Amino acid sequence: MTTSNNSPRVAIVTGGSRGIGRAVALRLAADGLPVAVGFASNRKEADTTVEEIEALGGRAVAVAADVAEPDAVAALFDTAEQSFGGVDVVVHAAGRLALSTVADLDLDLLDDLHRTNIRGTFVVAQQAARRLRPGGALITFSTSVVGLQFPSYGPYAASKGAVEALTLILARELRGRDVTVNAVAPGPTATDLFLDGKDQQTIDRLAQQAPLERLGTPTDIAAVTAFLASPDGHWVNGQTVRANGGIV
Repeated sequence: MTTSNNSPRVAIVTGGSRGIGRAVALRLAADGLPVAVGFASNRKEADTTVEEIEALGGRAVAVAADVAEPDAVAALFDTAEQSFGGVDVVVHAAGRLALSTVADLDLDLLDDLHRTNIRGTFVVAQQAARRLRPGGALITFSTSVVGLQFPSYGPYAASKGAVEALTLILARELRGRDVTVNAVAPGPTATDLFLDGKDQQTIDRLAQQAPLERLGTPTDIAAVTAFLASPDGHWVNGQTVRANGGIV
């Protein structure tokens, strides 16, 4: 994949040290994009992602960045531009999950959740809106729970509902820029974040909800994301793609 002047298209992936973010970084690198791998604190895992990309012949750099801090996110974009020449794809996969009933929710936990999922998305989206080159793409992350409305997911779904609204509005605000903005909303996906604290019975029940009768994998979600990031997916804009195996 190249830009119009035959230089490589360049990607930033936040949350790229593990789970879906890592799978996305690996997939985009396999598609030929140099990748700036953003991470919050786990440098070891981020470096592992970079090493895996380089072992396959790709180019990558790990960059520490709290997505809720404007200066840190600006520095992440600066690094991508300085290392690889620009920014064409931004995948904002960093996020936080917290489960609680509404009645029992610790509001400090809600503030932490919203700092990452809402403020962090705004901060990353601001930089993407300012810096993405023509033909570029911003992909945010929501969750199919916004529609499925599982009990105890209220705080998380509320934060991701905000992401979906922001995504459509930003797509409209970027009229004339030749930049797309879409959200991917995974269903139950076999990541450490999703599986943490769930017993096998719960996992099996969730896996059977999809007509495909399994959990999603990070690779499944990465494939959808890579399509939206590619020139082939450029006519899809202002959408939330529910990548969940058919759960309704």
